[in-house]
Amino acid sequence: MSIDKQAKPEPGSQQKQDAESSLKSNMTLEQAAAMIVAPYVTEKTFNQIEKDNKLAFIVAEKATKKQIVDAIAMLYETEIDEVNTTRTIRGKKAFVKFKTPEGARNLATKLALV
Repeated sequence: MSIDKQAKPEPGSQQKQDAESSLKSNMTLEQAAAMIVAPYVTEKTFNQIEKDNKLAFIVAEKATKKQIVDAIAMLYETEIDEVNTTRTIRGKKAFVKFKTPEGARNLATKLALV
């Protein structure tokens, strides 16, 4: 007698697949560009690039942190560690911290901010 063994998925692999699929956004490039209005550079934010590995952006008023992460990842092909937002007179600002140690400096150089 031979017993057919079906390949059983690893425990938790379905959860990993669900998490990965939920991370992929269905945001278009145009929506991402509309979400991120412009980089915001002042003397204070310039110091954040050097010291904290953070860049500041003016973003759409209705943008959520998740949407900001997705838009920056799509537009600039970089990984984000965390996002903090604040509302000001100039609009909604997002302070984005990058995963790679030189992420903010590299993106600032790419955007000709430095």
